[in-house]
Order: sequence, then C-alpha cells, then structure tokens
Amino acid sequence: MILVIGSSGQVATELRKHPNVVALGRSEADLTNASACAKEILLRRPAAVINAAAYTAVDKAEDEEDLATLINGVTPGAMARVCAELDIPFLHISTDYVFADDGQTPWVETDPVAPQNAYGRSKLAGEKAVMSAGGNAAILRTSWVFSAHGANFVKTMLRLSKIHKTLNVVDDQIGGPTPAGGIAKALLQMSEAMIAGQAGGIYHYAGEPQVSWADFAKEVFRQS
Repeated sequence: MILVIGSSGQVATELRKHPNVVALGRSEADLTNASACAKEILLRRPAAVINAAAYTAVDKAEDEEDLATLINGVTPGAMARVCAELDIPFLHISTDYVFADDGQTPWVETDPVAPQNAYGRSKLAGEKAVMSAGGNAAILRTSWVFSAHGANFVKTMLRLSKIHKTLNVVDDQIGGPTPAGGIAKALLQMSEAMIAGQAGGIYHYAGEPQVSWADFAKEVFRQS
C-alpha cells in the first residue's frame, strides 16, 4: 500500500485512481499538525509515502509565510524522518519557485536555488528538511500544473473568457504545462522503483512543449 498525504488537490485526485493507494484528507492528516501526520504514517506503516498536499496560495503566502513554511517545510520534514525510521521511501512534490525568476534556459536539477518569494522559500525549506531526514527520499519539482480538478490556469482562462471579450496574458515567462495525471504516474513509478531499492534524489518533471503563458492560453481557447 502506498500512502498519499492529501486527497483533494490536483495530483492527489489523480493518485487516488490507483488501486494500491490510500489517500488521507485534511481531517486525517492536517499538515498544520506535523506530529499528527507523522503518527498516521507510524500507525499505517505503508510501503511508501507520497506527500501530495501543500500550501499553494502563492500571493497569500507573502502574508502567511510562517503558515506556508509549517505546511510546506516543517511537516514534510517530520514525515520524512518517520519514513527514515521505518526504512520506507518518502516522495515529495516541489516547484520551480525554488529558483530565481530570470534566466534564458530551462532549469536543471543541479542549478543553484534562489527563491524570490515566500512560497518559494517555504517549498525550499521542505526540500531541505526532506533530503536531510536521513532516509530514502525523492523530490519531484514540477510546474504549471493543470487538470480537470481544483484551481489551475486552464480553468481560470475558461472562466474568465465567459465574462471578458479580451484577456491580456504575459508572453515573457516560458514553461512546460504539466498534466496532474502525468505527475501522478511519475510519482507512482518512482515509488515502485524506490520500494525495490532504487535511491531517491531530486528530479524535474515538466510537460512539453515549452510555451509562454500567452501561447498556453491561446491553445486552451483553440481546443475549447
């Protein structure tokens, strides 16, 4: 059994479709309570743990950095330490926000991190806590996540198009729109490999092609 922390987010919703997954929602694993989340892992003793829950309100994090750091940093670290004690893999989702907001080439795993906002700092805190826990852990950095669930760019564009005749979307930020289903599949494949003995590490996973937000919006409207 693979234990997933989180049940309603985009990636967690996709992970719940797998028959070997047990997903815990906020009532069972509240990331504001690190000890309670760690206790759930101890009680259930799964084959692996995937943390698919997070504080994701990027702008709001500027006013709630302590809360964001607790959810994205402190609690993942506590869960990773329990997994290390049980000798089971721990997988954690991170973000491109751990990097600076400049550059002309795609970020790779070995590039230096330099978060520019509170959300990015909170996610980097989680990366450091997880990787220093001493167990077999993996960080999967991703970006521009979309799906049929939750809040995301695709759904926002479709909603705004119903109330505005024109939309202005930036064209100087480039990324790879990434389906939540693809992230879920990658995490499950990684967890199976780690259960079999493969070491974890830090990995990047993003969709193709690389486009600007404006081009992404145009394609959303074309297909809709």
